[in-house]
Amino acid sequence: MTDPATPPVPPASVIRPDGPWTHREVAANGARFHIAEAGDGPLVMLLHGFPQFWWAWRHQLTALADAGFRAVAMDLRGVGGSDRTPRGYDPANLALDVTGVIRSLGEPDAALVGHDLGGYLAWTAAVMRPKLIRRLAVSSMPHPRRWRSAMLADVRQSAASSYIWGFQRPWIPERQLVADEGALVGKLIRDWSGPRLPDDEAVRTYQRAMCIPSTAHCSIEPYRWMVRSLARPDGFQFNRRMKRPVRVPTLHLHGSLDPVTRTRSAAGSGQYVEAPYRWRLFDGLGHFPHEEDPVAFSTELINWLKDPEPDR
Repeated sequence: MTDPATPPVPPASVIRPDGPWTHREVAANGARFHIAEAGDGPLVMLLHGFPQFWWAWRHQLTALADAGFRAVAMDLRGVGGSDRTPRGYDPANLALDVTGVIRSLGEPDAALVGHDLGGYLAWTAAVMRPKLIRRLAVSSMPHPRRWRSAMLADVRQSAASSYIWGFQRPWIPERQLVADEGALVGKLIRDWSGPRLPDDEAVRTYQRAMCIPSTAHCSIEPYRWMVRSLARPDGFQFNRRMKRPVRVPTLHLHGSLDPVTRTRSAAGSGQYVEAPYRWRLFDGLGHFPHEEDPVAFSTELINWLKDPEPDR
């Protein structure tokens, strides 16, 4: 591997590509967040996962805008064009980032769509600030209480999430993520995808974004909290807080070939939802269904968002 001190990457050229969207920054929860937005109508907030940034939702931004929604994809704290603060990477604070952005956009509420870590935060935000969340859609991530029990009691899920255990080491994961111009990021995305692999240019975009200084460290910090808090008082407090049920219509999306989050781990999250809950399994897709088959994903999402009475 090359020296971890990779050459500087011009952030604007990677984080703010031109397209049928508008880039800007909004202030919320003591930090500034980069967003890309398109369209007019009811707000739909899109939250990316690891090892990605807002650009993961490029297909859904245009599809949602064309369908009559105001689509906004934000960079989570420490990633993409958002502030890289020294602390604040626990899920409760990250969820307040999300709800703070909703308020800063001048909207009364939002349909929240999250993938991977973004899904974990979407579940959390729906519990912590229910009045701000109109609907909830989560992809490739179980409810936080379900995630916790699977990581502790399911040997296969623990093995599938071995990368999260590896993140607990100091400094080494950060160096690995940026070595060889982010080669590990490309490997993870390809390994976690189903047969429909992302194109090389998309992979290079994620690699370049990870190599922006401090991004690797900030990307890992939420996972360090999630594991290290398992036996700490703040972790127990968060787990108790998440007992409060989700009371908005929820769409749960999952790829049948997801090697990172087992279907068995994600299924059953409906027990924490006291509202219409719809489970949708995409056959032949892996951990990134919104990119592996964007048309199918967007169609499912938009039809559900437009359904006035989503079925249980």
